[in-house]
Amino acid sequence: MEVPEYYDVVSLKLMKVLDSTELAENIRWKQIEMWTQVEELLTVTNCEKKAKCHIFGSQSEATTTSGLRSDIDIVIYLSYETVLRDLQSWKPGSLAALMIMDDTTPPGYVKLQQVLDDLPVPVYNIQTERLMLDRHGRSCQSNNNIYLKPPEFNEHHGPAVTTTESQNYIINKCDFVSAYRSHSWPYTASEWITRHRKHNWPSQEIISIIQRSGTLFVPVGHKLSPEKHLEWRISISFGEKILVWQFNSTQHKCYVVLKMINKYFIKKRFGENLLTSYHWKTCMFYMIETTPTALWEPQNLLRCIDLCLIKMCNWVDECNCPNYFIPAENMFLDKLNGTMQRNLSNMLHDLIRQKGTYFTKLPYDGIGQKLKITCQSPLRPIHDEMKGITESLFYLVETILQNIHTLSFDILRDGVHINSPCFKRLSFHAIRQEICTIFQRFYCSNLGSHLASQCLKQQTIDRVGLDMAYEFLLLGSTSDVASGKLKLATFFILQNNGILAEQFLHNIEENYTFLVSNVAAEGINVPTFLRIVNENISTTDVVRYYCAFSVPYLPSEIYCTPRALIPEMFRSTGSNHDSLNPDKDYWQSWAVVDPQFYLYFLQHQCYHLQNKITHKMVALSNMIWVIQHEHLKYKDTALNLLAYCLKEDVLLVQSYALLSKSMKLKNHHNAAKWQIACILNAAFKGLDGRH
Repeated sequence: MEVPEYYDVVSLKLMKVLDSTELAENIRWKQIEMWTQVEELLTVTNCEKKAKCHIFGSQSEATTTSGLRSDIDIVIYLSYETVLRDLQSWKPGSLAALMIMDDTTPPGYVKLQQVLDDLPVPVYNIQTERLMLDRHGRSCQSNNNIYLKPPEFNEHHGPAVTTTESQNYIINKCDFVSAYRSHSWPYTASEWITRHRKHNWPSQEIISIIQRSGTLFVPVGHKLSPEKHLEWRISISFGEKILVWQFNSTQHKCYVVLKMINKYFIKKRFGENLLTSYHWKTCMFYMIETTPTALWEPQNLLRCIDLCLIKMCNWVDECNCPNYFIPAENMFLDKLNGTMQRNLSNMLHDLIRQKGTYFTKLPYDGIGQKLKITCQSPLRPIHDEMKGITESLFYLVETILQNIHTLSFDILRDGVHINSPCFKRLSFHAIRQEICTIFQRFYCSNLGSHLASQCLKQQTIDRVGLDMAYEFLLLGSTSDVASGKLKLATFFILQNNGILAEQFLHNIEENYTFLVSNVAAEGINVPTFLRIVNENISTTDVVRYYCAFSVPYLPSEIYCTPRALIPEMFRSTGSNHDSLNPDKDYWQSWAVVDPQFYLYFLQHQCYHLQNKITHKMVALSNMIWVIQHEHLKYKDTALNLLAYCLKEDVLLVQSYALLSKSMKLKNHHNAAKWQIACILNAAFKGLDGRH
């Protein structure tokens, strides 16, 4: 599927807008905790003796907002009545029924045959108010007898009884459903337990927990069955709730947005019962199980929504929506006719073709309008910063041109003829055309960093200016594999937002592959180049997905630069020996660091901020590995930053050893001098204290 360029940026903006509603992670888990307590309260106060209440659906899963106005689903069952999978688990004196799953019951449904209370023997040929005979003479529970009724209900919808708004319940509407419960796992769902899962979702631990949580049997039969009055639908509601609780932030928001799309676009045209939240929940379960975990990241939110729409569209075209736990059960059966199927398919195809532009129409909680406003970020002239940005772009051009020449020689050296078809696809004319697009992203990243520095240096921090700086940094985060995102992560760390910084850094680390080239240090390697050419990837995407540029900070960005990097801007002491050649070495007054090392350095600072000691040590180990095994252009800077980290942990001797090694690599214009002076000063102060 072709992904539009704006998807990453708009996805992050949509995540931010959704966080401004009740969908922020901290609010999500507070809601889950609250409804768990309500569940316990209902069991104590609102039910008959020995009855238990469980809350399911959007409210208990925290997958709704005020604008969606979701109902609450409450299941009531008697704790002393149980359903057995086989007679081996029968206990004397218990009220029990036996699951019947054979060729007379549709997939996803069971009959419940009564069992004697003094012997493990199923009952035949006995009819009562609650028992009726099936075609084989078995005495089965009738689903027409709802044995528990909550007080003050006045609407009946299938197996549920519904309170109205005039009654004093927790929310506007509550749907009460009576059910049986079994702690045994039904045979028809056994495939779900043993199913091969390439991406390990859900984990084996969660599968075991869900299996132990058991099953509910809801009093509703299959619409097309001749014995629907004796059938009970298998409901693995406990497992579904547990799975939704396993959703990460992106998966959680994706599901809620799908429900908004369903309610606004589909239900308005086709009614309430054609596509329900349960269909979309099923779609989410299948998509998460069959896609890599790395896909479900904040910058991929729009792409994930599109993939779910495509999945549902395929199901509609096939007229088959398989139940997640029991795939043989088609949840579209008796729902889609020919005209309805075509119209629904056309609507889903139309939403997919719109490439996310329909989000601005969503009215719930003002999300559409907020997103529309957030995406309107016109460039404003900031004259004081133009010189520094021009310098950084010039440095970028110089790097690209240098690597194009190097690459050409490498290709010819390795035997790829310049007239070969794959080489002809490399259009330098196309590079010239697309270079403007590349520069726009780097421009936004540098502009955001400059603007943030100007805001942070003031005594009273300019919050409006910082918001604008964030917008520019966000736009620039798709510049290449790493540098734009690393600058944005730095911004978060300086704002003491360790959680967002950690998410961005994790995403960068996930996207690093053997094909990614550290352009400043190594240039684009030939295998990577040949793959790019053979797959006919555009120059813009080459930079975006395969290139990791070094991360430069100009002196004008000093207040948006990590403290450890600031000495790199003062490598010249002003003496004749250390004076810079302004025509050639102007960039040596910058702080420049290799991207992969800087990634682990920022992780170390992020974990230091959050006091995650173990994670911090892993990041430190990764920094050491990169220095030892990767080809770094700015190895002296990397050693200096590693020394700074050790100095933070008061490991002065080890820090001094690293700085000495850095000085051997580069004797002049080396910021290690400043750190060595600081370490010696600290050491002498320590000696004075002991005397």
